[in-house]
Amino acid sequence: MPKHKILKPIPRFESEDAEREFWATHDSTDYLDWTRARSATFSRLKPTTQTISLRLPEPLIANLKMLANRRDVPYQSLLKIFLSERIEQELRGPAAPGGPVATMEPAVRSRSRATRAGSGRPRRATTS
Repeated sequence: MPKHKILKPIPRFESEDAEREFWATHDSTDYLDWTRARSATFSRLKPTTQTISLRLPEPLIANLKMLANRRDVPYQSLLKIFLSERIEQELRGPAAPGGPVATMEPAVRSRSRATRAGSGRPRRATTS
């Protein structure tokens, strides 16, 4: 029969900063028995967001806006939905054999034609 570790009591904290500092410098296994932990979902919590700058081809944005307009939602919200769904799908595992698989190949191919070899800069238009 395994011997149970005696756990230390978790102190009361004056603030979240004090608690954050405490856990950054202490091992939680001295205070909690993680073998008895259960998974929890906090469905009403609003996830924190971070602003990013993302360059997208204008035709892609136009198509996204068109789809968003059909659904009567802001295009940024629709983009977040699409990203979320795709990331969830990717995390679940590889696509089924023979199923549709989205790739970046067409965008990569069209970019390579429009750029100078190896420079990554757009080609200059030439006149005949």
